[in-house]
Amino acid sequence: MSQTLLIEMFTEELPPKALPRLAASFADTIGSELKKLGFATAEAAVVNYASPRRLAVTIANVAAMQPDRLVEKKGPAVAAGYKDGQPSPALLGFARSVGLGADELNKLEKASDGKQDVFIYRAEKKGEPLSAHLAGIVAEALKKLPAPKLMRWGNRDSQFIRPVHGLVMLHGSDIVAGEVLGFQSSRVTGGHRFLSQGPVEIANADAYADTLREKGKVVASFEARRATIKQKLDEMAAKRGCSYAGGDALIDEVTALVEWPVALEGSFEEDFLKVPQECLILTMQQNQKYFPLLDAQGKLTHRYLIISNLETADPSHIIHGNGRVLRARLSDAKFFYEQDQKHRLDSRVARLANVVYHNKIGSQLERVTRLEAIAANIAKTLGADAALAARAAHLAKADLLTDMVGEFPELQGIMGTYYARLDGENPTVAAAVEGHYHPRFAGDSLPEGPIAQAVSLADKLETLVGIWGIGLIPTGDKDPYALRRAALGVLRMLVEARLPLDLKELLAQTAATFPTGVVAADTVNGVFGFMLERLKNLLAADFPAADIEAVLFDAPSRFDELNLRLSAVAEFKALPEAAALAAANKRIRNILKKNVAEGTQLPAISANLLVEAAERDLHGALTALQTPVKAALAAHDYTSALKQLAGLRAPVDAFFDSVMVMADDAAIRGNRLALLATLSELMNQVADISLLAD
Repeated sequence: MSQTLLIEMFTEELPPKALPRLAASFADTIGSELKKLGFATAEAAVVNYASPRRLAVTIANVAAMQPDRLVEKKGPAVAAGYKDGQPSPALLGFARSVGLGADELNKLEKASDGKQDVFIYRAEKKGEPLSAHLAGIVAEALKKLPAPKLMRWGNRDSQFIRPVHGLVMLHGSDIVAGEVLGFQSSRVTGGHRFLSQGPVEIANADAYADTLREKGKVVASFEARRATIKQKLDEMAAKRGCSYAGGDALIDEVTALVEWPVALEGSFEEDFLKVPQECLILTMQQNQKYFPLLDAQGKLTHRYLIISNLETADPSHIIHGNGRVLRARLSDAKFFYEQDQKHRLDSRVARLANVVYHNKIGSQLERVTRLEAIAANIAKTLGADAALAARAAHLAKADLLTDMVGEFPELQGIMGTYYARLDGENPTVAAAVEGHYHPRFAGDSLPEGPIAQAVSLADKLETLVGIWGIGLIPTGDKDPYALRRAALGVLRMLVEARLPLDLKELLAQTAATFPTGVVAADTVNGVFGFMLERLKNLLAADFPAADIEAVLFDAPSRFDELNLRLSAVAEFKALPEAAALAAANKRIRNILKKNVAEGTQLPAISANLLVEAAERDLHGALTALQTPVKAALAAHDYTSALKQLAGLRAPVDAFFDSVMVMADDAAIRGNRLALLATLSELMNQVADISLLAD
C-alpha cells in the first residue's frame, strides 16, 4: 500500500546559515534512495521542511513493500576470468561478492559491455519491507549532509551537527521501526521551545505541517516561514512609508532562527543618527539581525523591525529588551566614531609600516607607496590629476587602523571616505577612498570618475602582480587572495567604462614598482594570459564563444572597444555573404600557413603578374575597398568596416573557382600569395572572421 512517508530528526538549534542547504541535502538523498530501491516512483513528490530544531522530509506515494526486481552486477572481463584453466582471483572475488561459491561460477552470464565481454550476475531479488531499509537510508543521508564539523553529546558515541532529541518515521499513520543515532523511531516530536504545550504527537504523515502549526506553534516549512516574514516586514515598513535594509541573505538567516515568526517595531534615540548610517545598519543587521527602516530618500530612520520567536499578549518587554541590547551596540559604534575623529586619517598612514601585507612583499605602507605610483601614472594616462590620484592612494588603506573598521571590517573604505571628508580632504580624493574597492563582487557598481578608477585599478593590479609574482597562483577552486575577483574588476572597468588603457603596459608598470627580484620574471605574461581567460568568461554572458574568439584572436591588450567590435561581428554574421566569406578566409589562412614560412616577407602585388581575369577583378575590388574600410576603422565604425567586406564575396568566389594559387611560375605564385595576404589583412582588422566558419 502506498502512503506518504515522513522522516524528522528533532535536534538542538541547527546552524542558521547552513539550514537551507542541510534540509535540501537531507531530502534529496532520502528521496533519491527510496526511488532507486523502488519504494517510490521517479515522479513522487519530495518536500523538505526545516526549522531551527528540525530537519524533515515527506515523500508521497511510498510503498510499504519493495517490488521484486532483477539485480544485475558487472564483473571482471571474460579474458581475465581464467588462467591456465583455473578461475582467477578477480573472478572468485566477484563470485563471493554476489554470494556464489567457487563451484557456482556457471551461474554467471557473459555479455558485452560495449568494449569487451564481461561476467554478469543476474538474479531475481524478492522485495523487502520499508522497515528493512529506511533507518539505513536516513543514517546515510545524515552522513552526507554538508556539515564538516560534528559533535558528541552526553555519554553517546553518536556524532551529529547538534545534539539529537528524537526521530520520527511514519508511513501514513504507521510507525516505521528503526534506529538512527541511537534513537528509536516514534510519532512524537517537540514543538516550539516556549509556546508549545508539550510534546507533539503526529497522527499521520500527511498531517505533519498542520499538526506542528496547530499544536506545536511551529511553521515547519522554511519557504512558508520565509514568506510570512517577508510579508510582515513589507506591511510594517509600508505603514511607516519606509523600506527596510537587509536583503535576501538576512531574511534567510532570520527564517532559520525562528519557528513562529512575530514582527515587532523598535526604536532608538535619534542622537545616534549622527553616526554614519552604514555603521548603524551594519550593527543592527550583523549583531542583532534587525531590519533598519529607511525613509523615501534611503536615509536611515531611528526605527527598526524585529522578527521575534515569541508571541505574547504584551510584546513591550521583548521590544524593550531588544532595545536595551541595541543601545549598547550603538553606543559602542558612536564611541568608535568619536574616538577615530581625534586623529586625522593621514596621520595613520605611517603606522601601516607595522601591518604586514605579505611576508614576501612587505608591509601595507610599502604597498601604499606602490599604489601611489601606479595610480598617479594611470590618472596621467586618463588625462586626470595625477597628484589627486596619488593622494587618494596614500589615504586608501589608512582606515584599516581605525577603531570602527577594526570592529566592522566590512566598513573599510566607507569609513575612510567619512573621515577624509571630516579632515577637509578634496571631495574627489575622499570619494575615491571608498570607490577604489569597487567593484567588490559580481554585478557591483564600478568606481566613478578617473581618480577613483585609477586607484581601484592600482589596488587590483598590485594585488594581481604581487601575489602571482611570488607564486601564489589560483588553482582549481582555490583562490585565497581573490585574484579572479581582482582580474574581473580590472576587466570590467576597462571594458564597461571603456578606459583607453593598455593592460600589458599597466601590468608592466605595476611590476616595475616592486623591488628587483620580488616578482618572477614571467609575471606580466602569466597574469595577462590569466586575465584573457577571465575576459572570455566575462564576455560569454552576452556574446557567442566563436565571436569572442574571433575578436580576441590576436590577444589584444586594449579593451575599450571590445563591445563595439563584438556587436559589429554579430551584425556581419547576419549578412547573407558572411558564411561564404568566413569559409573563404579560413581557406586563405590555411593556404598562407602552409605555403608562407613565418616571418617571410611577401613581394608587393604586381599588376603585371595578374594574368587571370578573376585575380585582376579581386585585386580591383580589394584596392577599391582599402580607403573606405580604413576610414570606417579610423572612425571606430567597425560595423561599417565589416559590412563593406560583403562586396568581396563575388570576386573571392570567382578567384577560387578559376585561379590556381600555387602556379608553377614562382613569380606568379608569389604574387597570388601576396594578393591573398593583403586580402586576409583587410578582412581581419576587426576580428578573425575565419573563426566564424562552421
